[in-house]
Amino acid sequence: MQTSNINSQQTHYSVVIVGGGQAGLSMSYYLQANQIDHLVVEKGGIMNAWKEKRWDSFTLVTPNWQCQLPGHPYAGDDPDGFMTKNQIIDYLDDFAEKVNPPIRLNTSVNRVNDDRGVYHIDTSSGRLTADQVVIASGSYPVPIIPRMAEKIPSNVQQLHSEQYKNADQLKSGAVLVVGSGQSGAQIAEDLHLSGRKVHLATGDSPRCARFYRGRDVVDWLNQMNYYKMPVQEHPLREGVRDNSNHYVTGRDGGRDIDLRVFAKQGMELYGFMNDLVGDELCFTPNLVANLNKADQSYNNINRKIDQFIVQNNIDAPEQTEYQAVWEPSCERERLSLSESGITSIVWCIGFQPDYSWIDVPVFNGRGYPQHQRGITEKKGLYFLGLPWQHTWGSARFSGISQDAQYISEAILLSHRESNQAQIRA
Repeated sequence: MQTSNINSQQTHYSVVIVGGGQAGLSMSYYLQANQIDHLVVEKGGIMNAWKEKRWDSFTLVTPNWQCQLPGHPYAGDDPDGFMTKNQIIDYLDDFAEKVNPPIRLNTSVNRVNDDRGVYHIDTSSGRLTADQVVIASGSYPVPIIPRMAEKIPSNVQQLHSEQYKNADQLKSGAVLVVGSGQSGAQIAEDLHLSGRKVHLATGDSPRCARFYRGRDVVDWLNQMNYYKMPVQEHPLREGVRDNSNHYVTGRDGGRDIDLRVFAKQGMELYGFMNDLVGDELCFTPNLVANLNKADQSYNNINRKIDQFIVQNNIDAPEQTEYQAVWEPSCERERLSLSESGITSIVWCIGFQPDYSWIDVPVFNGRGYPQHQRGITEKKGLYFLGLPWQHTWGSARFSGISQDAQYISEAILLSHRESNQAQIRA
Protein backbone atom coordinates (compact mmCIF):
# COMPACT_ATOMS: atom_id res chain seq x y z
CA MET A 1 0.00 0.00 0.00
CA GLN A 2 1.31 3.43 -0.91
CA THR A 3 1.55 6.18 1.70
CA SER A 4 3.46 8.71 -0.37
CA ASN A 5 0.56 11.18 -0.22
CA ILE A 6 1.43 12.00 3.41
CA ASN A 7 3.15 15.29 4.18
CA SER A 8 5.36 14.42 7.15
CA GLN A 9 5.64 18.12 8.01
CA GLN A 10 1.90 18.70 8.23
CA THR A 11 0.59 18.83 11.79
CA HIS A 12 -3.00 20.07 11.38
CA TYR A 13 -5.79 18.18 9.64
CA SER A 14 -9.48 18.66 9.23
CA VAL A 15 -9.93 15.12 10.63
CA VAL A 16 -7.66 12.70 12.47
CA ILE A 17 -8.76 9.06 12.62
CA VAL A 18 -7.31 6.98 15.43
CA GLY A 19 -7.03 3.35 14.33
CA GLY A 20 -6.03 1.66 11.08
CA GLY A 21 -8.33 -1.34 11.11
CA GLN A 22 -11.49 -1.89 9.10
CA ALA A 23 -13.28 0.92 10.96
CA GLY A 24 -10.58 3.53 10.43
CA LEU A 25 -10.15 2.66 6.77
CA SER A 26 -13.92 2.68 6.21
CA MET A 27 -13.93 6.21 7.60
CA SER A 28 -11.06 7.20 5.32
CA TYR A 29 -12.96 5.79 2.32
CA TYR A 30 -15.87 8.19 2.86
CA LEU A 31 -13.74 11.19 3.80
CA GLN A 32 -11.79 10.75 0.58
CA ALA A 33 -15.06 10.58 -1.34
CA ASN A 34 -16.02 13.92 0.26
CA GLN A 35 -12.53 15.38 -0.37
CA ILE A 36 -11.90 16.11 3.30
CA ASP A 37 -8.24 16.14 4.26
CA HIS A 38 -7.46 13.70 7.04
CA LEU A 39 -4.87 11.41 8.57
CA VAL A 40 -5.17 7.89 9.95
CA VAL A 41 -2.91 7.15 12.92
CA GLU A 42 -2.23 3.47 13.70
CA LYS A 43 -0.10 2.17 16.58
CA GLY A 44 1.03 -0.91 14.63
CA GLY A 45 0.49 -2.06 11.08
CA ILE A 46 -2.69 -1.90 9.03
CA MET A 47 -5.25 -4.47 10.21
CA ASN A 48 -2.79 -5.38 12.96
CA ALA A 49 -5.38 -7.09 15.21
CA TRP A 50 -6.48 -9.47 12.45
CA LYS A 51 -2.91 -10.40 11.62
CA GLU A 52 -1.48 -10.70 15.11
CA LYS A 53 -4.35 -11.57 17.46
CA ARG A 54 -6.18 -14.50 15.88
CA TRP A 55 -5.40 -18.22 16.19
CA ASP A 56 -4.36 -20.25 13.17
CA SER A 57 -7.66 -22.12 12.68
CA PHE A 58 -9.76 -18.95 13.08
CA THR A 59 -12.65 -18.50 10.66
CA LEU A 60 -15.50 -16.07 10.30
CA VAL A 61 -18.64 -17.12 12.16
CA THR A 62 -20.93 -15.31 9.72
CA PRO A 63 -21.16 -16.19 6.01
CA ASN A 64 -18.85 -14.46 3.58
CA TRP A 65 -21.70 -12.62 1.87
CA GLN A 66 -21.99 -10.46 4.98
CA CYS A 67 -18.56 -8.94 4.26
CA GLN A 68 -19.64 -5.56 2.92
CA LEU A 69 -16.88 -3.06 3.60
CA PRO A 70 -17.37 0.18 1.60
CA GLY A 71 -16.62 -0.34 -2.06
CA HIS A 72 -15.37 -3.81 -1.25
CA PRO A 73 -18.06 -6.50 -1.01
CA TYR A 74 -17.02 -10.13 -0.86
CA ALA A 75 -16.34 -11.23 -4.44
CA GLY A 76 -15.13 -14.79 -3.97
CA ASP A 77 -16.69 -18.03 -5.16
CA ASP A 78 -18.04 -19.16 -1.77
CA PRO A 79 -20.52 -16.53 -0.49
CA ASP A 80 -22.16 -19.01 1.89
CA GLY A 81 -18.83 -20.22 3.27
CA PHE A 82 -16.63 -18.84 6.04
CA MET A 83 -13.28 -17.28 5.26
CA THR A 84 -10.24 -18.62 7.09
CA LYS A 85 -7.77 -16.35 8.85
CA ASN A 86 -5.50 -16.06 5.80
CA GLN A 87 -8.43 -15.42 3.48
CA ILE A 88 -9.72 -12.70 5.82
CA ILE A 89 -6.31 -11.04 5.82
CA ASP A 90 -6.22 -11.16 2.00
CA TYR A 91 -9.70 -9.60 1.88
CA LEU A 92 -8.62 -6.81 4.25
CA ASP A 93 -5.31 -6.21 2.48
CA ASP A 94 -7.21 -5.79 -0.80
CA PHE A 95 -9.51 -3.30 0.94
CA ALA A 96 -6.52 -1.35 2.25
CA GLU A 97 -5.04 -1.22 -1.25
CA LYS A 98 -8.30 0.19 -2.61
CA VAL A 99 -8.65 2.82 0.09
CA ASN A 100 -4.94 3.73 0.13
CA PRO A 101 -5.47 5.98 3.15
CA PRO A 102 -3.14 8.76 4.27
CA ILE A 103 -1.73 6.96 7.29
CA ARG A 104 1.06 7.01 9.85
CA LEU A 105 1.95 3.53 11.02
CA ASN A 106 3.68 2.45 14.23
CA THR A 107 2.50 5.64 15.88
CA SER A 108 0.64 5.41 19.17
CA VAL A 109 -1.81 8.04 20.36
CA ASN A 110 -1.14 8.91 23.97
CA ARG A 111 -3.70 11.67 24.56
CA VAL A 112 -6.57 13.43 22.87
CA ASN A 113 -7.96 16.63 24.33
CA ASP A 114 -9.98 19.61 23.21
CA ASP A 115 -8.70 23.19 23.53
CA ARG A 116 -11.24 25.82 22.52
CA GLY A 117 -12.62 23.86 19.60
CA VAL A 118 -9.33 22.43 18.35
CA TYR A 119 -8.37 18.84 19.14
CA HIS A 120 -4.82 18.13 20.25
CA ILE A 121 -3.59 14.61 19.54
CA ASP A 122 -0.33 13.73 21.30
CA THR A 123 1.39 10.85 19.53
CA SER A 124 4.63 8.96 19.87
CA SER A 125 5.95 10.96 16.91
CA GLY A 126 4.78 14.41 17.99
CA ARG A 127 1.63 16.49 18.38
CA LEU A 128 -1.11 16.78 15.79
CA THR A 129 -4.13 19.04 15.81
CA ALA A 130 -7.48 18.55 14.13
CA ASP A 131 -10.87 20.15 13.77
CA GLN A 132 -12.52 16.77 14.23
CA VAL A 133 -11.47 13.34 15.55
CA VAL A 134 -12.81 9.85 14.91
CA ILE A 135 -11.93 7.18 17.48
CA ALA A 136 -11.82 3.92 15.50
CA SER A 137 -9.33 2.02 17.62
CA GLY A 138 -11.56 -0.76 18.91
CA SER A 139 -13.79 -0.70 21.95
CA TYR A 140 -12.18 -3.45 24.02
CA PRO A 141 -8.38 -3.41 23.53
CA VAL A 142 -7.20 -4.60 26.94
CA PRO A 143 -7.14 -8.38 27.54
CA ILE A 144 -8.70 -9.46 30.82
CA ILE A 145 -6.62 -11.71 33.05
CA PRO A 146 -7.84 -11.93 36.66
CA ARG A 147 -5.56 -11.22 39.61
CA MET A 148 -5.92 -14.83 40.69
CA ALA A 149 -3.57 -15.65 37.80
CA GLU A 150 -0.77 -14.34 39.99
CA LYS A 151 -1.25 -17.39 42.24
CA ILE A 152 -0.81 -19.92 39.42
CA PRO A 153 2.55 -21.76 39.78
CA SER A 154 5.26 -20.48 37.47
CA ASN A 155 5.65 -23.89 35.82
CA VAL A 156 2.13 -23.57 34.37
CA GLN A 157 2.12 -21.68 31.08
CA GLN A 158 -0.48 -18.90 30.84
CA LEU A 159 -1.77 -17.22 27.67
CA HIS A 160 -4.63 -14.91 26.83
CA SER A 161 -6.81 -15.84 23.86
CA GLU A 162 -5.24 -13.04 21.79
CA GLN A 163 -1.86 -14.78 22.17
CA TYR A 164 -3.06 -18.30 21.34
CA LYS A 165 -2.09 -19.65 17.90
CA ASN A 166 -2.31 -23.45 18.04
CA ALA A 167 -1.88 -26.48 20.27
CA ASP A 168 1.83 -26.86 19.43
CA GLN A 169 2.47 -23.50 21.07
CA LEU A 170 1.58 -24.96 24.48
CA LYS A 171 3.51 -27.26 26.78
CA SER A 172 2.72 -30.94 26.48
CA GLY A 173 0.03 -31.99 28.92
CA ALA A 174 -3.55 -31.08 29.71
CA VAL A 175 -4.90 -27.58 29.04
CA LEU A 176 -7.36 -25.50 31.04
CA VAL A 177 -9.45 -23.10 28.96
CA VAL A 178 -11.18 -20.45 31.06
CA GLY A 179 -14.32 -19.03 29.47
CA SER A 180 -16.80 -20.45 26.99
CA GLY A 181 -17.69 -17.44 24.90
CA GLN A 182 -17.02 -17.34 21.18
CA SER A 183 -13.22 -17.46 21.56
CA GLY A 184 -13.17 -19.89 24.48
CA ALA A 185 -15.51 -22.38 22.85
CA GLN A 186 -13.58 -22.32 19.56
CA ILE A 187 -10.15 -22.55 21.19
CA ALA A 188 -11.36 -25.41 23.39
CA GLU A 189 -12.58 -27.15 20.23
CA ASP A 190 -9.26 -26.50 18.47
CA LEU A 191 -7.32 -28.05 21.34
CA HIS A 192 -9.79 -30.93 21.63
CA LEU A 193 -9.50 -31.75 17.92
CA SER A 194 -5.71 -31.66 18.21
CA GLY A 195 -5.90 -34.51 20.72
CA ARG A 196 -5.19 -32.49 23.86
CA LYS A 197 -6.91 -33.25 27.15
CA VAL A 198 -9.03 -30.15 27.74
CA HIS A 199 -10.59 -28.85 30.95
CA LEU A 200 -13.09 -26.06 30.27
CA ALA A 201 -14.30 -23.61 32.91
CA THR A 202 -17.59 -22.46 31.41
CA GLY A 203 -19.31 -19.10 31.51
CA ASP A 204 -22.87 -18.09 30.80
CA SER A 205 -22.47 -17.23 27.10
CA PRO A 206 -25.34 -18.19 24.78
CA ARG A 207 -25.07 -20.39 21.71
CA CYS A 208 -26.97 -20.71 18.46
CA ALA A 209 -27.41 -23.22 15.67
CA ARG A 210 -25.26 -23.00 12.57
CA PHE A 211 -27.95 -24.43 10.30
CA TYR A 212 -31.66 -24.79 11.01
CA ARG A 213 -34.51 -25.93 8.81
CA GLY A 214 -32.39 -26.10 5.70
CA ARG A 215 -30.54 -22.80 5.95
CA ASP A 216 -27.84 -21.00 7.85
CA VAL A 217 -29.36 -19.29 10.88
CA VAL A 218 -27.72 -16.04 9.74
CA ASP A 219 -29.73 -16.28 6.50
CA TRP A 220 -32.95 -16.63 8.46
CA LEU A 221 -32.15 -13.74 10.79
CA ASN A 222 -31.21 -11.58 7.83
CA GLN A 223 -34.55 -12.33 6.15
CA MET A 224 -36.26 -11.51 9.45
CA ASN A 225 -34.54 -8.07 9.33
CA TYR A 226 -32.84 -8.66 12.67
CA TYR A 227 -29.59 -7.19 11.40
CA LYS A 228 -31.32 -3.96 10.36
CA MET A 229 -32.83 -3.39 13.81
CA PRO A 230 -31.41 -0.20 15.38
CA VAL A 231 -30.31 -0.47 18.98
CA GLN A 232 -33.16 1.83 20.09
CA GLU A 233 -35.68 -0.77 18.89
CA HIS A 234 -34.01 -3.77 20.51
CA PRO A 235 -35.93 -5.07 23.55
CA LEU A 236 -32.82 -4.53 25.70
CA ARG A 237 -32.07 -1.10 24.18
CA GLU A 238 -28.44 -0.11 24.94
CA GLY A 239 -28.21 -3.03 27.37
CA VAL A 240 -27.71 -5.36 24.40
CA ARG A 241 -24.18 -3.97 24.12
CA ASP A 242 -23.28 -5.90 27.26
CA ASN A 243 -24.43 -9.25 25.86
CA SER A 244 -21.92 -11.97 25.02
CA ASN A 245 -21.76 -13.20 21.45
CA HIS A 246 -23.40 -16.54 20.70
CA TYR A 247 -20.84 -19.27 20.21
CA VAL A 248 -20.89 -21.18 16.93
CA THR A 249 -18.21 -21.86 14.33
CA GLY A 250 -17.55 -21.53 10.61
CA ARG A 251 -14.83 -24.17 10.75
CA ASP A 252 -14.94 -26.93 8.15
CA GLY A 253 -17.92 -25.38 6.41
CA GLY A 254 -19.69 -24.41 9.61
CA ARG A 255 -21.30 -26.34 12.46
CA ASP A 256 -22.75 -26.05 15.94
CA ILE A 257 -20.55 -25.97 18.99
CA ASP A 258 -22.14 -28.20 21.63
CA LEU A 259 -20.14 -28.45 24.84
CA ARG A 260 -22.19 -31.46 25.85
CA VAL A 261 -20.87 -33.35 22.82
CA PHE A 262 -17.31 -32.41 23.79
CA ALA A 263 -17.99 -33.75 27.30
CA LYS A 264 -19.17 -37.08 25.86
CA GLN A 265 -15.88 -37.21 23.95
CA GLY A 266 -13.77 -36.65 27.06
CA MET A 267 -13.55 -32.90 27.61
CA GLU A 268 -13.95 -32.02 31.31
CA LEU A 269 -16.48 -29.26 32.04
CA TYR A 270 -16.84 -27.07 35.13
CA GLY A 271 -18.74 -23.98 36.23
CA PHE A 272 -17.17 -20.53 36.70
CA MET A 273 -13.59 -20.65 37.94
CA ASN A 274 -13.30 -18.30 40.89
CA ASP A 275 -10.11 -19.01 42.84
CA LEU A 276 -6.98 -21.07 43.44
CA VAL A 277 -6.50 -22.36 46.99
CA GLY A 278 -3.20 -24.11 47.44
CA ASP A 279 -2.99 -26.56 44.56
CA GLU A 280 -6.74 -26.63 43.92
CA LEU A 281 -8.72 -24.65 41.38
CA CYS A 282 -12.13 -23.63 42.73
CA PHE A 283 -15.32 -23.55 40.66
CA THR A 284 -18.81 -22.21 41.24
CA PRO A 285 -21.31 -25.09 40.98
CA ASN A 286 -23.22 -23.62 38.05
CA LEU A 287 -22.21 -25.85 35.15
CA VAL A 288 -25.76 -27.18 34.74
CA ALA A 289 -27.14 -23.63 34.74
CA ASN A 290 -24.58 -22.49 32.17
CA LEU A 291 -25.29 -25.38 29.81
CA ASN A 292 -29.05 -24.97 30.18
CA LYS A 293 -28.87 -21.24 29.52
CA ALA A 294 -26.88 -21.81 26.32
CA ASP A 295 -29.36 -24.42 25.10
CA GLN A 296 -32.31 -22.19 25.97
CA SER A 297 -30.87 -19.43 23.80
CA TYR A 298 -30.28 -21.96 21.01
CA ASN A 299 -33.89 -23.17 21.10
CA ASN A 300 -35.37 -19.68 21.51
CA ILE A 301 -33.72 -18.46 18.31
CA ASN A 302 -34.98 -21.54 16.47
CA ARG A 303 -38.52 -20.97 17.77
CA LYS A 304 -38.48 -17.45 16.39
CA ILE A 305 -37.43 -18.87 13.03
CA ASP A 306 -40.29 -21.40 13.28
CA GLN A 307 -42.75 -18.56 13.87
CA PHE A 308 -41.39 -16.60 10.92
CA ILE A 309 -41.73 -19.64 8.66
CA VAL A 310 -45.35 -20.14 9.69
CA GLN A 311 -46.27 -16.45 9.42
CA ASN A 312 -44.82 -16.20 5.92
CA ASN A 313 -45.95 -19.62 4.68
CA ILE A 314 -42.38 -20.63 3.81
CA ASP A 315 -41.69 -24.17 2.66
CA ALA A 316 -38.83 -25.43 4.85
CA PRO A 317 -37.90 -28.90 6.12
CA GLU A 318 -39.06 -29.74 9.63
CA GLN A 319 -36.56 -29.93 12.47
CA THR A 320 -37.07 -30.91 16.08
CA GLU A 321 -36.07 -28.93 19.16
CA TYR A 322 -32.59 -29.55 20.54
CA GLN A 323 -32.45 -32.05 23.40
CA ALA A 324 -29.47 -32.33 25.73
CA VAL A 325 -27.16 -35.21 24.76
CA TRP A 326 -25.20 -35.22 28.03
CA GLU A 327 -25.75 -34.19 31.64
CA PRO A 328 -23.05 -33.81 34.31
CA SER A 329 -23.26 -36.43 37.03
CA CYS A 330 -22.26 -33.86 39.65
CA GLU A 331 -21.04 -30.29 40.05
CA ARG A 332 -17.29 -30.46 40.59
CA GLU A 333 -16.06 -27.56 42.70
CA ARG A 334 -12.36 -28.49 43.10
CA LEU A 335 -9.59 -29.62 40.76
CA SER A 336 -5.97 -30.28 41.66
CA LEU A 337 -3.58 -28.67 39.21
CA SER A 338 -0.88 -31.27 39.75
CA GLU A 339 -3.14 -34.33 39.73
CA SER A 340 -5.00 -33.18 36.59
CA GLY A 341 -1.76 -32.78 34.66
CA ILE A 342 -2.66 -29.22 33.58
CA THR A 343 0.45 -27.53 32.20
CA SER A 344 -1.17 -24.62 30.35
CA ILE A 345 -4.02 -22.18 30.89
CA VAL A 346 -5.67 -20.14 28.13
CA TRP A 347 -7.67 -17.20 29.48
CA CYS A 348 -10.69 -16.54 27.25
CA ILE A 349 -12.67 -14.15 29.41
CA GLY A 350 -12.65 -11.22 27.06
CA PHE A 351 -11.34 -7.70 26.89
CA GLN A 352 -12.09 -4.40 28.57
CA PRO A 353 -12.16 -0.81 27.33
CA ASP A 354 -9.42 1.73 27.91
CA TYR A 355 -10.30 5.28 27.06
CA SER A 356 -8.00 6.82 29.66
CA TRP A 357 -6.08 8.56 26.87
CA ILE A 358 -9.15 10.49 25.71
CA ASP A 359 -9.33 13.61 27.87
CA VAL A 360 -12.74 14.76 26.70
CA PRO A 361 -15.90 14.56 28.88
CA VAL A 362 -18.05 12.20 26.80
CA PHE A 363 -18.11 9.10 29.03
CA ASN A 364 -20.78 7.69 31.31
CA GLY A 365 -20.34 6.36 34.84
CA ARG A 366 -19.10 3.02 33.49
CA GLY A 367 -16.43 4.67 31.36
CA TYR A 368 -18.27 3.95 28.11
CA PRO A 369 -18.66 6.71 25.48
CA GLN A 370 -22.08 8.31 25.32
CA HIS A 371 -23.15 8.77 21.75
CA GLN A 372 -25.96 8.63 19.24
CA ARG A 373 -24.85 6.41 16.39
CA GLY A 374 -21.24 7.35 17.07
CA ILE A 375 -21.81 11.09 17.38
CA THR A 376 -21.00 12.47 20.84
CA GLU A 377 -22.29 15.63 22.49
CA LYS A 378 -18.82 17.12 22.11
CA LYS A 379 -18.75 18.79 18.72
CA GLY A 380 -16.26 17.12 16.41
CA LEU A 381 -15.66 13.91 18.38
CA TYR A 382 -16.94 10.61 17.02
CA PHE A 383 -16.62 6.89 17.67
CA LEU A 384 -16.77 4.15 15.05
CA GLY A 385 -16.79 0.36 15.27
CA LEU A 386 -18.44 -0.02 18.68
CA PRO A 387 -20.65 -3.07 19.37
CA TRP A 388 -24.25 -2.23 18.60
CA GLN A 389 -23.23 1.34 17.81
CA HIS A 390 -26.34 1.39 15.65
CA THR A 391 -27.13 -2.19 14.65
CA TRP A 392 -25.86 -5.71 15.28
CA GLY A 393 -23.37 -5.28 12.43
CA SER A 394 -21.79 -2.04 13.64
CA ALA A 395 -18.60 -3.72 14.85
CA ARG A 396 -18.59 -6.23 12.00
CA PHE A 397 -17.83 -6.26 8.30
CA SER A 398 -21.55 -6.19 7.55
CA GLY A 399 -22.56 -2.91 9.14
CA ILE A 400 -19.55 -0.70 9.61
CA SER A 401 -19.89 0.91 6.18
CA GLN A 402 -23.31 2.38 6.99
CA ASP A 403 -22.05 3.81 10.27
CA ALA A 404 -18.94 5.29 8.64
CA GLN A 405 -21.04 6.90 5.93
CA TYR A 406 -23.42 8.33 8.52
CA ILE A 407 -20.58 9.89 10.53
CA SER A 408 -18.90 11.17 7.36
CA GLU A 409 -22.04 13.14 6.55
CA ALA A 410 -21.94 14.76 10.00
CA ILE A 411 -18.25 15.53 9.52
CA LEU A 412 -18.91 17.05 6.09
CA LEU A 413 -21.69 19.27 7.45
CA SER A 414 -19.46 20.51 10.29
CA HIS A 415 -16.57 21.01 7.85
CA ARG A 416 -18.71 23.17 5.57
CA GLU A 417 -20.06 25.21 8.48
CA SER A 418 -16.51 25.85 9.67
CA ASN A 419 -15.39 26.96 6.22
CA GLN A 420 -18.37 29.28 5.88
CA ALA A 421 -17.62 30.80 9.29
CA GLN A 422 -14.03 31.46 8.25
CA ILE A 423 -15.21 33.15 5.04
CA ARG A 424 -17.60 35.39 6.98
CA ALA A 425 -14.83 36.28 9.41
